[in-house]
Amino acid sequence: MAITAALVKELRDKTGAGMMDAKKALTETDGDMEAAVDWLRTKGLAKAAKKSGRTAAEGLVAVKVDGGRGVAVEVNSETDFVAKNAEFQEMVSGIADLATGVDSVEALLAADMGGKSVQDTLTDKIATIGENMSIRRIASIEGQNVVSYVHNAAADGMGQIGVLVAFTGADAGTARQVAMHVAAVNPASLSEADLDPSYVEREKQVLTDQARESGKPDAVIEKMIEGRMKKFFSEVTLLSQQFVVDPDATVGGAAKDAGIEITGFLRIEVGEGIEKVEEDFAAEVAKAAQG
Repeated sequence: MAITAALVKELRDKTGAGMMDAKKALTETDGDMEAAVDWLRTKGLAKAAKKSGRTAAEGLVAVKVDGGRGVAVEVNSETDFVAKNAEFQEMVSGIADLATGVDSVEALLAADMGGKSVQDTLTDKIATIGENMSIRRIASIEGQNVVSYVHNAAADGMGQIGVLVAFTGADAGTARQVAMHVAAVNPASLSEADLDPSYVEREKQVLTDQARESGKPDAVIEKMIEGRMKKFFSEVTLLSQQFVVDPDATVGGAAKDAGIEITGFLRIEVGEGIEKVEEDFAAEVAKAAQG
């Protein structure tokens, strides 16, 4: 039976095995998918597949800056313990190096890493470390200058929160303080003009409904909404926020005083948006004891 690329992909999706291993398994079993799965399991090459259904919500964000481009990549694991593993950190650092030359997770997974693809390297690491892992996302930013900041750093250039800030001017110190501010405050956008219109409209509707509850005249309500929206913009947009380093100044004002202009930012936090399954092991033990 002809071993097609589609068959190889299907087997890899089922087992997490490397491309060459999947192809060999299909060749050895004359294209029988179930037999190929068993062949891989027998050889210990499908170990990663047993982990693939488990939630990987821990891990690391690694940041790299190359000239006027910065990139952040999130590599997930199941536990924080693995994120502290030197072997895992070395892999994440290598992946981040490769991320500076690609613009998607798919391209990153296909990139060569020491003679094998990043995908195959990741699969091998799942098998040896024993936890599900994944490259969840990659993001990049460009500018005249780019600085990075990592919060709760586990190793150089990687930690729980990765921030990149693009700016014009020469004061990298102030730009890095802005990156620290972004890590702490998590602004929704650079400025009011960059906010998602649906997000703004939703907030305005809530504030309008709240104002109408007061029973005041429409003219007064309109003024109330205007003031509350102004406060909303100052709280969620980076340039208008109070600077954590100097609460008497806005981020935009502090940047201007330092002779720089913030032109963009990105912030990635490990596991944000992933629903983590909380397990009550005490309850599990009690249940097992009751039979």
